Amino acid sequence: MSKDIKVKKGLNLRFKGEAEQVLVDAPKSKTFAIKPPDFHAVVPKLVLKEGAKVLAGEVLFYSKYNEAVKISSPVSGSIKEIVRGAKRRVLEIVIEADAVNSYKEYGQLNVATSDSETVKNRIFESGCGAFIKQRPYDILANPDDSPKAIYVSVYNTAPLAADPAFVLADQKAEFQEGLNALKKLTAGKVYVAVNAKSSDFKDLQGVELLNVSGPHPAGNVGVHVQETEPMNMGDRVWTVGPEDVAIIGRLFLTGKVDAKRTIAVAGTDAKEKKYFRTYIGANVADLIGQVDESKSRIISGDVLTGLKLSNNQYVGFYDNTITVIPEGNNYRAFGWLPFTYNNIHSMSKTSLSWMFPNKKYDVNTNLNGEERALVVTGEMEEVMPLDIYPMQLLKACMTGNIEKMENLGIYEVIPEDFALIDYVNTSKIEAQEIIRLGLDLMITEVG
Repeated sequence: MSKDIKVKKGLNLRFKGEAEQVLVDAPKSKTFAIKPPDFHAVVPKLVLKEGAKVLAGEVLFYSKYNEAVKISSPVSGSIKEIVRGAKRRVLEIVIEADAVNSYKEYGQLNVATSDSETVKNRIFESGCGAFIKQRPYDILANPDDSPKAIYVSVYNTAPLAADPAFVLADQKAEFQEGLNALKKLTAGKVYVAVNAKSSDFKDLQGVELLNVSGPHPAGNVGVHVQETEPMNMGDRVWTVGPEDVAIIGRLFLTGKVDAKRTIAVAGTDAKEKKYFRTYIGANVADLIGQVDESKSRIISGDVLTGLKLSNNQYVGFYDNTITVIPEGNNYRAFGWLPFTYNNIHSMSKTSLSWMFPNKKYDVNTNLNGEERALVVTGEMEEVMPLDIYPMQLLKACMTGNIEKMENLGIYEVIPEDFALIDYVNTSKIEAQEIIRLGLDLMITEVG
C-alpha cells in the first residue's frame, strides 16, 4: 500500500557544494570514537576501562536508568582514552582500531521464523537498539514500549545532505531485512517515506510507502507522522535512519554488528566532495584532511541541524554528512538596505533571490544580524508544515508553561522540525535549542 503526502509549506535551500555521487572507501581511521552526548538523556555506565580490548559489536556502555539500552563499538581494537568533561561527564570513548575488524558473534537469525520477542532481544542486546529513536522527546527507544508505528525516511530534503537512495544502492537486501525485523517490533505499520518522483524503493515488501513531495522539510519524519498517525499524549512512535536499518538487517543476515557508515562530504570549502564508506565514529581529518578553522567551519551533519567540529574530532553517531563551509567573518556595510547585496539567499524580498528560485548560492556561517526583540507575525508559519503554532509553542517553552506546551503540540515536534525557523526568523533566536530545552523539561516533569 502507499499514500501520497504533498507538502506545501517549507523552503528549498539551494546551496553550492553538493557531494558528487561517487563512492570511495575511506582510509581506515587509526582511531574512532563513540560520544555519549549523541544519545540524549542517556547517562552512560561504562562496561570497559581504558586499555581494554574490544570487539566490533561488543557493548561499550549502557544506560544507567535502563540496562537494556546498550551502545556497542563500531570497530575492534583497544580503548585508547575515555575523555571526560565537567563533573566527570563522559564525552568520548576513543578506540584505537585494529587494521582488520574482529566481530563479536551474535549468530544468524531468520527474522521470518522468529517471534517478535526474539527479534527485539537480538536488536537491543547487540547495541543496535541505539539506532532506534522514540517520539516524543527524540530520545533512545525503550525496549519495554510497544510503538504504535515505526517510521523510516529515505527522502532527505535538507540542504547538501547525503542522498539515501545513493547510500543504500548496494545495501538493498540488508535494508529490506532490517525492515522485516522492524515489522516484528510493532503491532502497527512500518512506514517508509520515499521521493514521489523516484522509482527507488517502490518494490519494498511488508511496509506502507509514503510518496512524499514538496519543499524542505518534506523529508522530515515529523511531517510523515502528522500526516499518517498524529501523536497524542501517551503515544509512542519509533524512527530509524535509512542506513541504520541496513545495519540492523546485516545483524540478522550475518550475526555481526557491521556498523558501516556512508558519509557525504559537501560544502564549498570541502576539498573532495564525494561519498566515503567508513565506520560510525570515524575521525573527521581522515575524511576531509586538515582544515583551516579560522576560515572554514566543519559541521557534523547538514548546515541546518549539524554540530560544529574541529580537526581531529569525530563524526556524530547518527550523522552521514560532513559539511565544510566558509566562516562568516566578513560583514557587509549597510547590509540591511534592500537590494544592496543580491548574492545571498533570503526568504525576505529585501534580497532579489526570490526572483531566481533555481539559482544556487554560496553559504557561510554569517547570521546576517544578531538576536533582537523583533517578531514578524506569520514568518515562522510560512516554513512550518506541521499543524501547530510555532511562535506560540516557542514562547511556551521559553516560559516553561507545561500546560500550554502540551496544548500547542510539544509531543509532536523535535528540534529538527524547527531548523528552518532558525534560518528564516528575523529575531535570530535559537529555535532548535529552545525546543530541546522544552522537551527536556517535559521529560523531567511528565516523563
